[in-house]
Amino acid sequence: MTKQLQDAYIVAATRTPIGRSHKGFFRNTRPDDLLATVLKAALAQVPNLDPNAIEDLICGCAIPEGPQGLNVARVGAVLAGLPKSVGGITVNRFCASGLAAVQMAADRIRVGEADVMIAAGTESMSMVPMMGNTPSLSPEIFRDPDDIGNYGIAYGMGLTAEKVAQQYKVSREDQDAFALASHQRAVKAQQAGLFADEMTAVQVEERQLDLESAEVAIDTHTVKLDEGPRPDTTLEALGKLRPVFAARGSVTAGNSSQTSDGAGALIIASEAAIKRFNLQPLARFVSYASRGVPPHIMGIGPIQAIPAALKSAGLKQEDIDWFELNEAFAAQSLAVIRELGLDASKINPMGGAIALGHPLGATGAIRSATVVHALRRNNLKYGMVTMCVGMGQGAAGIFERV
Repeated sequence: MTKQLQDAYIVAATRTPIGRSHKGFFRNTRPDDLLATVLKAALAQVPNLDPNAIEDLICGCAIPEGPQGLNVARVGAVLAGLPKSVGGITVNRFCASGLAAVQMAADRIRVGEADVMIAAGTESMSMVPMMGNTPSLSPEIFRDPDDIGNYGIAYGMGLTAEKVAQQYKVSREDQDAFALASHQRAVKAQQAGLFADEMTAVQVEERQLDLESAEVAIDTHTVKLDEGPRPDTTLEALGKLRPVFAARGSVTAGNSSQTSDGAGALIIASEAAIKRFNLQPLARFVSYASRGVPPHIMGIGPIQAIPAALKSAGLKQEDIDWFELNEAFAAQSLAVIRELGLDASKINPMGGAIALGHPLGATGAIRSATVVHALRRNNLKYGMVTMCVGMGQGAAGIFERV
């Protein structure tokens, strides 16, 4: 006898501001502390919920080592003061790690194994380098020099963006125009206060040693906005940037996502838990899909994942009112939009990762918080979070306002 799936509802969703890595405002803030901050903030959104009812925490992290290693999910749960009965598991699907955490938490509820779950994501690209501290690829990756399909694994994502630009004929001019639009939309959204519902302010401490007095000066300030959007960005300025991955290429730092630090968290509950604790559902988790694509053109992943998620939900592309399409690179974003014929007016209305930043494993949870609140604020029905994934994958998740 087949058991009918039950619905999983998002009852809280929040994120930190996103900081630029290495020189930004979270450069000295640990990712487990960022995680603890959003966990406490998410719980504050549902004061009626008994924390002891939370059955597990699933946290996405793309490079789970160093200060975000040792199962950062469990570390964050302890730092946040969650009941010791709440466990924690860290999951890694690179750029889709946070979205995978949402999917896994929702699925536990949908199959009836849990009533309250937390899904989250955290990443510090300031404290942990892109490929980790001691990357080690299998020599088999390099054995066949003619196998271009392995390039995306062996030589990094920047070159895959160049491959996508070539294959899908995305010009440098179009990439720069897309990047400019991302900044303009993000700045406009910031000025209008549109991120307020999804944002949790973070208190940051900066310590400086005075060698003469041997005293430590502590500067405490509150971070309330994403650091990446640039109101002064112009096409002329973007056009002057040199390609960074290929000498004659078109992918620059200006039309690529910003390396970043940040965290996000969502609390997901069953209908029974909503009734028991008198919770207000924000959205229903509808469906999720992940698909593999050739690693050397990993940026096209959403071309495969989006139709699969729509099919699982029984929806059509035009049913989606709001797309959070992660802008890993302008080249791959434009390739996806053009190949699927997506409505550009529905894509990242408040800017994307080129302006806002992309803290890898946290991005899926962060953008899920964005779409949940955007649907409610704009009285829209369906929203999607989708992204390409390093080494040749794509992921997409659909949410419904309730």
